[in-house]
Amino acid sequence: MLVKKLRLQKSWSQEQLATLSGLSTRTIQRIEGGESVGYETLKSLASVFEIDVADLTQHYLLNTKEISSSPSMISNIDKELFMEPETQLNYEEANALEYVKELKGLYIHIAMFLIIMLFLISLNLINTPNHYWFVYPLIGWGLGLAGHAISLFGFFNLGAKWEKKQVEKRLGRKL
Repeated sequence: MLVKKLRLQKSWSQEQLATLSGLSTRTIQRIEGGESVGYETLKSLASVFEIDVADLTQHYLLNTKEISSSPSMISNIDKELFMEPETQLNYEEANALEYVKELKGLYIHIAMFLIIMLFLISLNLINTPNHYWFVYPLIGWGLGLAGHAISLFGFFNLGAKWEKKQVEKRLGRKL
């Protein structure tokens, strides 16, 4: 997650980071997904972010499952370094990142809807101007798009807060 945070602080896309570091976009995706990282890869990333490679190395040593299960490997690493706010994503930042990812998905959905619907309307009006069949996909896809927006913006939020509220209501007390 450290690489993702550093990348977002610089407002770079994964593709831009890949280009700057000489790595593939898929490698960047794997690193941000928590997969193990080689030392040469860490050197490339540290160079791009202008930080000490030891900081990245220690971070990934602590967060790699194979190494973190070995107490002898961890004993030599300064764990306090990774408890500082600037090196870890906190809960709010992780939620904000997830929300932005979902919002991006909605924007892509809207763009695809508009492009394809304009194509279908044009096709309909050119080939069969007396019968407006484009209305059916417009309504169907429009309802799907509305559902996507409702789920994202929480008009009918049935998430964790709602569940907690319902449990408290059922128990007649706070959890």
